Amino acid sequence: MARIYISLGSNIEPKKHLQAGLQSLRACFGPLNLSSMYESEAVGFSGTNFLNMVASAETDLNIATVVAQFKQIEQNHGRLIGAKKFSPRTLDLDLLLYDDIVCQTPVVLPRDEIVNNAFVLWPLAELVPALKHPLAGKSYASLWQEYDKNSQRLWPVAFEWPQGLTF
Repeated sequence: MARIYISLGSNIEPKKHLQAGLQSLRACFGPLNLSSMYESEAVGFSGTNFLNMVASAETDLNIATVVAQFKQIEQNHGRLIGAKKFSPRTLDLDLLLYDDIVCQTPVVLPRDEIVNNAFVLWPLAELVPALKHPLAGKSYASLWQEYDKNSQRLWPVAFEWPQGLTF
């Protein structure tokens, strides 16, 4: 079984879509470990704020199949095929890590956003502070500590999952 780390984000009815996305991920991959929820300003375009978080799960699926599952979940929850890269999203799911594999295809792993975007790095550092980035060789806690926190605005938000909802 491989341990995968997933970035989740939404800025269109974000609480609704993140909750639905997590339920779909749970149905595909079983129990999830979750970071806190964070709110951030849109990066790369002018738009409403995003809610972001990171989840982890275990899978016996290969990388290409995991990514295909993510795309299907996104589409099931209103993501338009072929939408511009920097635009509002109902649900955005990105594979950040697949164990400690480094590859270029079928996707780039580890994902560049880990070290470039606060909305990925902070929740990942919270979820697995001691885990080391496979290229940088530093823990996610260290990478977050070194990150220029003035470069992107990000703050934790209280979010209570509906009663009975477990991940």
